Amino acid sequence: MRVGTLSRPGLSRALGRAFSTQAPAAAAASSSTPRLASLREQLQRDMAAAEESSWTDSVTVVAPPKADRVKKQHKRHPDWLRVQRPGGEDYMRIRNGLRASKLATVCEEARCPNIGECWSSKKGAATATIMVLGDTCTRGCRFCNVKTSRQPPLPADDEPEKTAEAIASWEVDYVVITSVDRDDIFDGGAEHYARVVRRVKELKPSMRLECLTPDFNGTSGLAGVATVARAGLDVYAHNIETVERLQNTVRDRRAGYRESIGVLEHARHVNPRVVTKTSIMLGLGEEAHEVRQTMRDMRDAGVEIFTLGQYLRPSKRHMKVARMLPPEEYDAWREEGEAMGFKYVASGPLVRSSYKAGEVFMEAILKEREAERLRTEGIAVDIEQAVIDGRRNSGVRGAKAELPRESEWRPTDRDLEAREARIRLSQMPQFKGPSGPCPL
Repeated sequence: MRVGTLSRPGLSRALGRAFSTQAPAAAAASSSTPRLASLREQLQRDMAAAEESSWTDSVTVVAPPKADRVKKQHKRHPDWLRVQRPGGEDYMRIRNGLRASKLATVCEEARCPNIGECWSSKKGAATATIMVLGDTCTRGCRFCNVKTSRQPPLPADDEPEKTAEAIASWEVDYVVITSVDRDDIFDGGAEHYARVVRRVKELKPSMRLECLTPDFNGTSGLAGVATVARAGLDVYAHNIETVERLQNTVRDRRAGYRESIGVLEHARHVNPRVVTKTSIMLGLGEEAHEVRQTMRDMRDAGVEIFTLGQYLRPSKRHMKVARMLPPEEYDAWREEGEAMGFKYVASGPLVRSSYKAGEVFMEAILKEREAERLRTEGIAVDIEQAVIDGRRNSGVRGAKAELPRESEWRPTDRDLEAREARIRLSQMPQFKGPSGPCPL
């Protein structure tokens, strides 16, 4: 046998192995042929079905058009609500003096539009407004932009004296003292007001003081009103804010129309020599006959100064402005108020409760009131030389040095203990509970 050749038995074995390996492959090919054929048939049926017409072929699906974003147009205020930028020698002198005292004024903090007029008034009429008892209110009126809290920080015990010393150093002749509502204090802050007024009158008796107070409802009540009215101030102010129908809509639920009237009446009752003053906002949805009735009610309560101004919405969280009144309507209300017997009516779109409070009209009213008091006591005095603070004689022989305070409200021992407990509680570290919404 040659090399490279196979014998007959070896050839037969090689051929057997070759056929044995091809048999499974042929069997697999033969078994996959029916499956492949079935898949082809299914594909042909699907293509034929796709070529047939359907009712959906007549329906046209159109993509919705993209909505154009409508840009909200900014509605500008009327021209009569524009004011000139404040400035001038008198304005700069008063502004620098107030800032040097490091005591913030409502005029600047609230960005009052009338700051240029009030601070640029002639000598003896410049007016500034200061807020005491903190900057956080315990009530939530829908027109006011002041911060709110159920328990604001307590004022310092020496704040009235420090505030009074700062006020006495100002180069202004008329100061309006106002505050937030403090229902968390046992007397509502009435004694705080009185301490500021008394100290200012001791340091600068010639300065005229107006107190724009809350109603003290739920705290010291009318006793708190008497405490402030007898402290030696010149003007007692409390704002009615709006007509009777809109009280619950505009003001906090703890305030009320009749309660505010009671405050103004009681201030005149306990101190007949004090000038009372109130203010309302227009543009909240009131009717003309309601404004007229409010003015009559205020006149019947003995109010002598009445102011009307346009409500301006502080933010989107507050009430919307129902209407912008033109200046002509404010002029009509001023004439009607003067016809009712008010000593002075300030009416205009930008008029606020403290608008030019120290102007000549207020000087005339106060001097007339003081002259009448001195005449009843048998003291002959020139009206121009009469003092109006009611606490010093200023060279007028026989004048009384101080208003009577025999029925003045004083805090009880229980009130003082409650205050000390509040102070201790506020000094304790605050417990921080779990964050997130309440599971209940």
